Amino acid sequence: MNPKVDWYFAKAGKWEKETRKLRTIVLDCGLTEELKWGCPCYTSGKKNIVLIHIFKDYCALLFFKGALLKDPSSILIQQTKNVQVPRQIRFTNAQEIDELRPILKAYISEAIEVEKAGLKVELKKTSEYPIPEEFKNMLDKNRSLKKAFIALTPGRQRGYIYYFSQPKLAKTREARVEKSIPQILDGKGLDDE
Repeated sequence: MNPKVDWYFAKAGKWEKETRKLRTIVLDCGLTEELKWGCPCYTSGKKNIVLIHIFKDYCALLFFKGALLKDPSSILIQQTKNVQVPRQIRFTNAQEIDELRPILKAYISEAIEVEKAGLKVELKKTSEYPIPEEFKNMLDKNRSLKKAFIALTPGRQRGYIYYFSQPKLAKTREARVEKSIPQILDGKGLDDE
């Protein structure tokens, strides 16, 4: 156990019992406990394997290379369709964790082996995502916007493309593009302050 991470479990609120159980299971698998992105992160040979995090309706164990796991119990969840590699196992009570203990250990062991083997997922390239017409038109009209968009990280580019693509109405897509222009020009992603 890493004392620098203890505060996370104390502040987990209604998920304290569940996150502490997950912590015990993960540490039993021989991983090193660190604090990354404000969450308990567990590594093997300095490589990220799993992360414990809490949400309003559940707590979760996130496998960084979850898409490469076999998932015989069909319990891995892709958070959103834009998430390419990580997968979660979600919990809403401590009993679920107790019941899944041996399965969780098996998944963690497999995740460690995937990392040791150096396996990687072939990621979908940003250029493979269709750019909505409204945003494409704006990029064609505004050179500084196009330059700023190209300078963004691929993940931020995909975030904007997905965000602009969601609405069914062209008017709503246009409004989203207009509203996001200052963020893009500032080199920020959707979630940046």
